[in-house]
Amino acid sequence: MKTREVEQGRVNRDPARFKDYIRIARVDHWVKNAFVLPGTVAALFVDRSRLASWSWAAFVLAIVAVCLISSSNYVLNEILDAPSDRAHPTKSDRPVAAGRVNVRWAYAEWIFLMVVGLLLGLLISKLFAGILLALWIMGCGYNIPPVRSKDLPYVDVLSEAINNPLRLLAGWYLTGSAVLPPVTLLLSYWMVGSYFMGIKRFAEFRDIGDHGRSALYRKSFAWYNEPRLLVSIMFYASHAMLFLGAFIMRYRVELILSFPFVALVMAIYLALAFRPDSAVQRPEGLYREPALMAAVVVCAAIMTLLLFVDVPFLHTVFKRSLASGL
Repeated sequence: MKTREVEQGRVNRDPARFKDYIRIARVDHWVKNAFVLPGTVAALFVDRSRLASWSWAAFVLAIVAVCLISSSNYVLNEILDAPSDRAHPTKSDRPVAAGRVNVRWAYAEWIFLMVVGLLLGLLISKLFAGILLALWIMGCGYNIPPVRSKDLPYVDVLSEAINNPLRLLAGWYLTGSAVLPPVTLLLSYWMVGSYFMGIKRFAEFRDIGDHGRSALYRKSFAWYNEPRLLVSIMFYASHAMLFLGAFIMRYRVELILSFPFVALVMAIYLALAFRPDSAVQRPEGLYREPALMAAVVVCAAIMTLLLFVDVPFLHTVFKRSLASGL
């Protein structure tokens, strides 16, 4: 049996190691910041004059800033989730939960990553830095009581997924644009993120397999069950495609040709959730899923191509449909 001190996280199982402080920053999760790229591509499509002043150095600096802010949020999550992580079959070995790091130093790391990230963001623009600050604040609301939105059913998914449109905004504004992206695009991006996050919750709930234990790990699981999670996933998917369709019809009808590929990515992702120890519980490792990665690459390539290649036939078809009232 574990001693009371270990249960409360006050005893180090191993001496503090530098790599544990790196580990709680979850550098391997930086891959999620790929969600910044569609914002950049969309901004350059809307204002192609930005291509003339494009700077790869500024782009890399901006991505590093986003990654540091994300890591700051991850460190806070590791600290405040330690008590509940001890009820999880694998997360109980996380450095803070296992008592391998000094919590005071972890809090210092949280602030340090935020400050450096914001300072780098200011080198891009005040608007870009403002988006990074919003991303950091959302991390605080997600993790810190009394708000701690991650403990509330459905709000947990929606509040974490809002990082998606914030990343899109970061990608948009790193180009130097000062206008707001289409609201329909932001809403679609939010709902797509909610869809992915809802599937992650579903896979976690299934994998733990014990309702009482799952509620100890994540308070929102006291309310969730498999049918409720699946219904919510359907809700998020429907809204994601609705807002994407509205964006496409208003701004770029050619993108309608990408719908089957978007649907394929979403279908493969959902199918993965039914596997034992599903990879969707650890999105940073999804690159090991060849079918999903192939679908994502093809989908991204087609959508990027359709942003810049005109298909006059589609404009003719949809203009006739609208004119005839169909």
